[in-house]
Amino acid sequence: MASLGVNIDHIANVRQARQTVEPDPVPLALLAELGGADGITVHLREDRRHIQVRDLELLKATVKTRLNLEMAATKEMINTALRVVPDMVTIVPEKREEITTEGGLDVASNEKALKDIVEQMQGIGIPVSLFIDPIAQQIEAASRTKAAWIEIHTGHYAEASWVQKPHELAKIIEGTTKARTLGLRVNAGHGLTYQNVEPIAAITGMEELNIGHTIIARSIAVGLKEAVQEMKNLIQNPRKETLFGITQS
Repeated sequence: MASLGVNIDHIANVRQARQTVEPDPVPLALLAELGGADGITVHLREDRRHIQVRDLELLKATVKTRLNLEMAATKEMINTALRVVPDMVTIVPEKREEITTEGGLDVASNEKALKDIVEQMQGIGIPVSLFIDPIAQQIEAASRTKAAWIEIHTGHYAEASWVQKPHELAKIIEGTTKARTLGLRVNAGHGLTYQNVEPIAAITGMEELNIGHTIIARSIAVGLKEAVQEMKNLIQNPRKETLFGITQS
């Protein structure tokens, strides 16, 4: 049975859109854990478009399940991970102009550099996962880096038409089987929703699904009623003493 890693980047997206202090992803990560999340995932991007270093540091101190840091294979990110020591690092490709991660790492073309990073991270006890497409060449290269995990990119499956979806699912199943044969542990994520997640969760050997956007999007709907009720109650039943200590008549 697959576990659930909840990506909270999109909570930080809302905060950063106004360059303010709310919503704060750190306390909201606790709500995700209370809801059953088996882990919290964040992507600290080079351009800091959502998660900030401050968030990562506080999450490391407060997350009760496990903290998975998604990061590019850059010197800055490597140094940050070595300092903060998250429970897992997932190395992902990153381009400034992309809205979200567009595909998997090309491990085969960057095998030596990634192997060095894996050795550095796992040498101090941080398991490493490589975010890759379900392609045999990439899975084999990931195995040679000695990474403990791979995370299979499910974006092509998520975006496929109903005609092509079974084909994309078959590639993920085949990739999972091959990875496990090579001794790799397998996670998956990207583009998974309430409507398409079950076939991925049912794959034998699939350990964890990392899901963010669809959960945060749904939380706006199912959590908005309570938020509005709280605000209306404050407006209709204000305390006599104001914020500044001035008592209204």
